[in-house]
Amino acid sequence: MAEQGGIYKIQSLRRRWVIYHVLEDILLSVYAALYIGAIAYYLVSQTLLWGMLAFPVVLLLILLLRKPWQIPDEKIAAFLNKEYPELEESAQLLLIPSIDKNMLQNLASAKAEGVLSNLKVSHKPFAKSLVVAFISLLVATGFIWALGKIFHVERILYTHDRDVAFCAPEKPEVLLPQVRGVHITITPPAYISAEPFTWDKFNITVNENANLLWQVKTNVRVKGLSLVINDVQELKLKPSADGRMWTGSRQLSKPGFYQVKIDGKLSDLYKIIVLKDAPPVIHVKTPKPYTYIDAGEAQQVNINTAIDDDYGVTNAQIVATVAKGRGEGVKFTEYKIPFADAFAERKTKYNLQKLINLPALKMEPGDELYFYVQAQDTYKQQSRSDVFRVSIQDTAELLSMNGMVAGSSLKPEFFRSERQIIIDAEQLLKDKDSISVEKFNARSNDLAIDQKLLRLRYGKFLGEEAEDEIGAGSKEDESPEDFSNAKKILKEYTDDHDNAEDAGLFEPAIKAQLKATLTEMWKAELQLHLYKPQSALPFAYKALRLLKDLQQKSRAYVAKTAYNPPPLKPEKRLSGELDKVIDPNNKQEIKPSADKQLALRNAVAVLQTLKAGKAATPADKRVLQLADQKLSENASAQPGVYLPALNAMRRVLSLSAPKRTDIELVEQAIQKSLSPLKTTPSSAPVAADMGLSKQYYKNLNR
Repeated sequence: MAEQGGIYKIQSLRRRWVIYHVLEDILLSVYAALYIGAIAYYLVSQTLLWGMLAFPVVLLLILLLRKPWQIPDEKIAAFLNKEYPELEESAQLLLIPSIDKNMLQNLASAKAEGVLSNLKVSHKPFAKSLVVAFISLLVATGFIWALGKIFHVERILYTHDRDVAFCAPEKPEVLLPQVRGVHITITPPAYISAEPFTWDKFNITVNENANLLWQVKTNVRVKGLSLVINDVQELKLKPSADGRMWTGSRQLSKPGFYQVKIDGKLSDLYKIIVLKDAPPVIHVKTPKPYTYIDAGEAQQVNINTAIDDDYGVTNAQIVATVAKGRGEGVKFTEYKIPFADAFAERKTKYNLQKLINLPALKMEPGDELYFYVQAQDTYKQQSRSDVFRVSIQDTAELLSMNGMVAGSSLKPEFFRSERQIIIDAEQLLKDKDSISVEKFNARSNDLAIDQKLLRLRYGKFLGEEAEDEIGAGSKEDESPEDFSNAKKILKEYTDDHDNAEDAGLFEPAIKAQLKATLTEMWKAELQLHLYKPQSALPFAYKALRLLKDLQQKSRAYVAKTAYNPPPLKPEKRLSGELDKVIDPNNKQEIKPSADKQLALRNAVAVLQTLKAGKAATPADKRVLQLADQKLSENASAQPGVYLPALNAMRRVLSLSAPKRTDIELVEQAIQKSLSPLKTTPSSAPVAADMGLSKQYYKNLNR
């Protein structure tokens, strides 16, 4: 019975722990639902439904993850052993049946039962997490409430169409007492292809050329209601039959601000933010800005481009120009190549590809192709990519002997050898159908050997070893005694001569090009050994082009330095008159231009006097009125930046004792709009004594 009492006590504590855990999970679910509901309230819609739906979902997830009902009795026993040393680590023995315990365990469990029956277990360890969750919930509630009060957060990004307009006012709009509300129907421009939607705030953000229909409701009948736009234009609204509904429409293409005017009274300033449509963005992925097509390569270019736009792309094409000829005889031909994709869907993003066959554009070796990608969006704005260049190698010029026999050519035989290999390879391809396979392979292998010999000759310029006989065996007789001769083994794999990296007197750029030439020769040799002369030709042509480029770099051009001055006339020497030789004098009068920001600079001084508590004089108010006009111009261009300051300036002008916050807001806007003064030439400062004191102290040291 004693054991049953101990087990009952442990199970009672387990039920208490489960209850505390469930309560903690409920508070955490309320905590999470509060944040989710607040975010949805500010970003999606002004309703508490989101938070109410989030609470059961979050609670279910937390319960499934933590599973408080699965807390075992062993965990409670371990908790008791840890918190209460008088149990002597024996609480878990109460959970073991009597038949499974030995004599010592029975004695220990009986003692633990006696201690546990008189033990008063505190609720604090169980409720600690519950208190933390409750405090977190209170902090979250206060934080969200304070956030809404301090920053006046209202709906953010909640519109009928988020891509077209949004409104995020920092403070509640101040309406005239006669105004009950506003209902604005915004019709997006045709290039957006969006449905009209409504808005219930005076501060608006719309796309360029959107049509707006204002419907202003009043509490009482008024004589007249109009909208004053940018302090210049006035849009008069038409009344309804009862005189309490006023309507008017206008198309907006520029940003600015406006006010509601009722019977001569003006409201606060409301923002008009106009979103400009950006032109299409073109990114050409392939080819590279400059592409060189060697002989033997496919004469085609694959154009892969990506085009992005805000609201849709209506057309895209490739504008290509082919240049033929040289010198003054160059002729240009322009082509407009459309993409295969249709633009009827007017997507905002396209990935386009076009394979251009250069012979189809009547291009020949030596011609060049210049092209760019042009795109047009739904607003009929066009943009173009950078110009890309594609050149086809001129094999006729490459194989010509021009400059080969010039005195400045130091290596004519090597150039002729590479040229002859190319000619023989092309002739072998022509004779392929008229000769046997064995003869074709033999001639290809012979060309490979010639290519190897040529490569080894060029290797001498880089300090590489030369082979006297290709395919010849070793001249030295191998002896069994040399099997373990380390010196002879190392001789086979080491170079006893100069290092290839430091050999010769070539510049690093020349050496790098020579190495590239040897690489191309080796690739051509490999293809010839594989009986593929067609695949070897591109590498051979590239090697020849690099060699001819090296030849041009080896030439030195020295300009003539001989100069024959005109003869002097002795009778005119030392007979010149110097009275007409005077020092050059360039006199220029610099008049300072009118300072367009003078009104704003003067207003800063007036605002400082107002901050000191002094009353504004009529002259000060005149200065502030001029500054108000300048701020009005800035607010027309950037209403989101300068409109709060313009409102504050109007309050400063209307009140005899303006608030300090309004004055500081106006000062910040003025400082933001002021540009630094340009320095003008001025005379250097001169001391009053004309430098006499400086000369006096200098003479004292003598």
